[in-house]
Amino acid sequence: MELAPNRLLPGDVLRAGSIGLRTRRLRAVLSALGIAIGIASMVGVLGISESSKADLLAQLDRLGTNLLTVTPGQSVFGEPATLPEVAPRMIGRIAAVEEVASVRTIAGASVRRTPYIPIEETNGIGVSATDTNLLATLNGTLEEGVFLNAATVRNPVVVLGSVAAERLGIAGVGAGLRLYISGRWFTVAGVLEELPLAPTIDRSALIGYPIAGELLGAGQDATSIHVRTDPGTLADVRGVLPRTSNPENPDELSVSRPSDVIEARAAAKSAYTSLFLGLGAIALLVGGVGIANVMVISVLERRSEIGLRRALGAGKRHISLQFLTESLLLATIGGVAGALIGTLITVGYAWSRGWSVAVPAYAPAGGLIAALLIGAVAGLYPAVRAARLSPTDALRSV
Repeated sequence: MELAPNRLLPGDVLRAGSIGLRTRRLRAVLSALGIAIGIASMVGVLGISESSKADLLAQLDRLGTNLLTVTPGQSVFGEPATLPEVAPRMIGRIAAVEEVASVRTIAGASVRRTPYIPIEETNGIGVSATDTNLLATLNGTLEEGVFLNAATVRNPVVVLGSVAAERLGIAGVGAGLRLYISGRWFTVAGVLEELPLAPTIDRSALIGYPIAGELLGAGQDATSIHVRTDPGTLADVRGVLPRTSNPENPDELSVSRPSDVIEARAAAKSAYTSLFLGLGAIALLVGGVGIANVMVISVLERRSEIGLRRALGAGKRHISLQFLTESLLLATIGGVAGALIGTLITVGYAWSRGWSVAVPAYAPAGGLIAALLIGAVAGLYPAVRAARLSPTDALRSV
C-alpha cells in the first residue's frame, strides 16, 4: 500500500527536526544548557533534600523517639528551680521507664590540656558529673576507650564528648593521657561518638558523682535527667514525670523530647526544598525562553529552506512539525543532561556527608516531563510562524 505523498514517517520527522541541531551544534548546546541547568537544579535540590531527610530519619530510628529529658525551670518567685536529689530514683520506679540517668553541670569548672593555658581559654567545654548508665540511656556509643563504671566514678577519670575532644585536640585515648580539670589531673578513659539527642554532652567532660563531690565540691542534685521509656507509654510517662520528679512543685519542671528537634529539622528541609525548587523553576523558565529565542532566529535564518520545502510540496503541517520537533529535541537533550547532572550532584554531596543516597524517582522523570512541556511551549510560536511563510515570500531571500 502506497503512503500519501504528504505524509511524513516518524523517522523522517526526526531527521528533519534534527537538521538545525546538526548544522548549528554550538547554538544547540548552549540552548540545551539553559534547560539542563534548570532540571539539574530541581533534581539536585530534591535529591539532596531527600538524602538529608533520610539521614535524619535514620538517626531517629537508631536513637529512638522514646527519650525524655527533665530539666528545672523557674520558681514562682522567678528564681532558678532545682531538681530534688531523689528525683532519679523516684522516676526509676515508674513501671514504663527503662533507663534513667542524671547529669549535673558543675559551674565554674574548667578543662585544659596543661595548667599553663589561661583558664579563660576553655573553648566552651563544660564539666559534668553523671551516672554510669548515661551512655545506655542515650543509646550512645564510644569512639574509643571505655565509659565510666562503678570503679572509675570514684577516681579522677574523665570521658570526653565528641566536640570536647575535638576542641582539646585529642584524637585518641592513649596511656597516660591526662587533662587538667579545675586544678586536678584527670586520666582520659574514653571519647564518645556524636550524640544528636544530647548536644550538651558532646561539649562536656564527664566525671563520676563521687569524685565530683570529693574534688570539685559538686552536689548530688542533677541539672537534667534523661529518661528512656517504653515507646507505647511515652505520652503517659511524660505526663507524670513532673509530679514524680518534684511532687511539691511540679510546675517548676519542664519535660522535653530531644527527638522533636530532629523531626523539626526534617520538616524544615521541606520548606527549604520548596524555596530552591522555585529557583530551579525560574532557571527552567529562562532556559525555555532561550529555546524560544533560538527557534525564532532559526526560522528567520532558514526562510530559504522553508520556501524550498514548501515549493517541493511540503505542507504547513510538515513545516510546523519540523520546527516543533527541533524544539522538543533541544528540550529533551537538556532534560536528560540536567537529570543526569542533578543525580550526580546528589550522589557526590550525599557521599561527602556520609548519607545514604536517596533520589526520588519522580525527580528525574518529572524534570524530563517539565523539559518537554517547556520545549513544546517554546517551540509552538516559531513553528506556527514558520508554517505561515508562503513559498514565494520565503524564496525571495534565496
